[in-house]
Amino acid sequence: MESRTIGHHTVSAVGLGGMPLSIEGRPDRDRAIATVHAALDAGVTLIDTADAYHRDAGEVGHNEELVAEALRSWGGDPSAVLVATKGGHLRPGDGSWTKDGRPEHLKAAAKASAQRLGVDAIGLYQFHRPDPSVPYAESIGALVELLDEGVIQQAGISNADVAQIDEANEVLGGRLASVQNQFSPAFRSSLGELQHCAELGIAFLPWSPLGGIARASEVGTAHAAFGRVAESRGVSPQQVTLAWELALAPVVVPIPGSSRPASIQDSVRAVDLDLTADELAELSAS
Repeated sequence: MESRTIGHHTVSAVGLGGMPLSIEGRPDRDRAIATVHAALDAGVTLIDTADAYHRDAGEVGHNEELVAEALRSWGGDPSAVLVATKGGHLRPGDGSWTKDGRPEHLKAAAKASAQRLGVDAIGLYQFHRPDPSVPYAESIGALVELLDEGVIQQAGISNADVAQIDEANEVLGGRLASVQNQFSPAFRSSLGELQHCAELGIAFLPWSPLGGIARASEVGTAHAAFGRVAESRGVSPQQVTLAWELALAPVVVPIPGSSRPASIQDSVRAVDLDLTADELAELSAS
């Protein structure tokens, strides 16, 4: 599979987003593990998770534990896989999402994530979402300490604007490895952040790259141009969507979420789909 870089790691051009495997509507454990194994067998070497990817209040880190279990039971080499996790979001168990960007919370959360993942150092740790009650530089300062202490190998941020990208990179002394923002045909307002990352050489990881769990199946009908190109090429609209995102910049690494093996197997085929200049222009203008 085509590869791209996140900091000093080389990863598959399409990753796997683990969230659908652990939140509301999640599959049973056997199918969840099978989905991760299908991704790995297809050449995926980036899995994105978070301590907040769980459903109930008493199961913090559910997805991290599931990913760790899937890697242990896989027949391949797990050391070739970059597991990226996040901290700074909380789920009380009532369906809501809250924030905690205090440095002491992030440092404790990262150490707990490393224990659940069964690693000495987390390959990529990302501040999940800015906390308005905590100065951004203080939250990022926790990542600096985690890097310097060897708890994490690389640091990233999520749900950040251009100013926050620059601030984080400055606080980290130029060591910002990734930015994970929402981006899809339905949500293009983070194109500026994507382009900024491309200028800086920082990996940009679109989350919900197909429009979200509930709408991924409708991307070809909700966005007609993607459906037209898919039909003319004889591929799925999801492949066209991911191929379009990959073509936007060499730093883009989409992380589509999947809850079935067939979904991620279809998604990874996007790396082999070379869209023409006319097709890309049509998709970008739609």
